[in-house]
Order: sequence, then C-alpha cells, then structure tokens
Amino acid sequence: MNHSVQDSGHFKENSVTVNGKRLAARVGGIGTPLVLFHSLLADQTSFEKITASLAKTHQVYVLALPGFGASESVGPDLEVIADHIAAGLNAFGIQSAILLGNGYGGFLALQTAIRHPSLVSKLVLADCGAVFPEPGRAAFRAMSAAAKEKGLGAIADVAMRRLFSPEFQAQNPELTASRKEKFLAVDADTFHGACDALATLDITAHLKSVTLPVLVLVGEHDEATPPPMSRALAAGLPNATFTELAGLAHVPQLQAPEVFLAAIHPFLQTP
Repeated sequence: MNHSVQDSGHFKENSVTVNGKRLAARVGGIGTPLVLFHSLLADQTSFEKITASLAKTHQVYVLALPGFGASESVGPDLEVIADHIAAGLNAFGIQSAILLGNGYGGFLALQTAIRHPSLVSKLVLADCGAVFPEPGRAAFRAMSAAAKEKGLGAIADVAMRRLFSPEFQAQNPELTASRKEKFLAVDADTFHGACDALATLDITAHLKSVTLPVLVLVGEHDEATPPPMSRALAAGLPNATFTELAGLAHVPQLQAPEVFLAAIHPFLQTP
C-alpha cells in the first residue's frame, strides 16, 4: 500500500493504493473521521456545499468511489467494492469512522458496515434502501440499456429528473447544467456495472446485524429511491432513526445544504 497527498485549498487530494488499485479522497478537518460516499448520478463534488461545515467538527474524507474520478475500478460487485473501501480506509489510517452515504453511496456505506462492523461507529444513510421494488429495478435496467445503445447523453435528462424535481431544475438551471456535466463524465462501464448491481441487490436479511446507531434520511420527492424504501430500511435496522426531508429529492445536500446539515448535526454530535 502506498499513500500520496496533494494540497487543494483547505482540503487535500489524497490517495492510497490497495492491491494495486488507487482509492482517492479529498481530506480536511480534524476530529472523528467522517467518510462521505457519493451517489451514482453524481460524484464527490455533490458534497461540496457541506464539507467546510462538517470539517469544523470532523476529519472529513470525501471519497471518489471506485471507478469515479481518480479512484480505479475494482469491478461492479458491491461486496468487493465495500471490502476495497474498508481496506483503503485502513490504509488512510482510519480505525473507526462515521460513514455517510447518499444514494448508491448509501448502499455501499451500508454494505461496508455489514461486512466490516468494527470499522464503523455510526451510519448516515441518505436516500437509499435495502432492496429496490420491481419498478426501481426496471428503471436501472432501462437506463443502462439506453445508455449502452446511445451513450450516457441519452439518459442525462432522466438522470437529472432522478436527482431533482422539474421545479427545482427550472429554478436552478446552472446547478442542473453543472450536475449534468458531471454525470456525462461518469465512466460508462462503472455506470452499467452499478446499474446491474443495484437491480439485483437485496440486503434485507443482513439489516438485523447492523446494531450501531443509524440515521436514515430521504427527500420527500426522491424519484430514484422513493421514501418507502428508506422507511423500510429504517424499520429493518435495530437502532435507526428516520427523517423525511420536506420538499427535497435524491441529493438533499446539494439542494438544501443548510437543511441537510441541520438534520444530521445532532446525530453526528451525539457521543
């Protein structure tokens, strides 16, 4: 394993290499480690509106998930990815951390906690679940099929609809355009692999083993992982609290960062 650091403002671009594969993160702040896992339809910059605030109280690691940004792919299997991330966090020198995941990142954060419980002290799971209903599975299959035939550009508008409501997009055209640009930069193989993995995922049976404190949040208007998924997730976890964020969608930390921070702050500060 090796370690490299490059300065970037208050946060530093940092990476470790595990089994020949690089895992990159932006790191800043001091305190208890807090690791952020981004969604499939966004990237690590989807946390940029909340990282400065979080870094006042925690040492924040903003991961580029494997296959995104500077992090190398380790294939589509979520268990393999979770194991790789756990090894990477150990290589960063982390022995125990709070994991915060959004969307696809939430599934990976949960999978990491299931497989490496000693590494995780708390979980914040925003807009994810334990299993998709059939309409959700079909949506992943359809997006992947359309992108394979015509490229990611063919589903960019669908992806944005899954991130933000049409009303929010109309009111925030610059943010929407920026997020679309980020989405179009996603590695196609990574996207297809993740769609396949999420279309078949079911970790319901493992939820009872996750006894650590969990905060489950969901945007009221999330079309990608609708609120019933998050409610079912919270109900299946032994020590979970559930919060629905009124008026928000799949990436609440981008849409209303102050609301999102207010929702997670008490949980993060509780010993």
